[in-house]
Amino acid sequence: MALKRGEVTGDERLKRIWQAVAAIPRGRVDTYGGVACRAGLPRRARLVGHALKVAPSALRLPWHRVLAAGPRISFPQGSAAYLEQRRRLEAEGHCFCGGRLVSSARDAGTELDEWLWGPRKDGR
Repeated sequence: MALKRGEVTGDERLKRIWQAVAAIPRGRVDTYGGVACRAGLPRRARLVGHALKVAPSALRLPWHRVLAAGPRISFPQGSAAYLEQRRRLEAEGHCFCGGRLVSSARDAGTELDEWLWGPRKDGR
């Protein structure tokens, strides 16, 4: 089957997703849908989950920074994967309440402040 103009192969889509995940800085998170959009694949949140599942470990992706909508961890609460993701996020300064990420201790209030007043002048 021939590709349509502008269509990408499965491998190219995975690479774009891996690049988008790799670009999430320490202390920040994104959703599966957000990663899909940044990879140029809107409405492909499930593909992001698949891409993380099949990603070569040599890529050393910060998979723990990708959350379900809510924002919450998508693994079953109490599972080994859930506990590992939560441990990694808490080590980066994030806080949880009732299984949902509520804030980053370091960046608490930053988004509202930026929305109201614009970016900080001191670069923080």
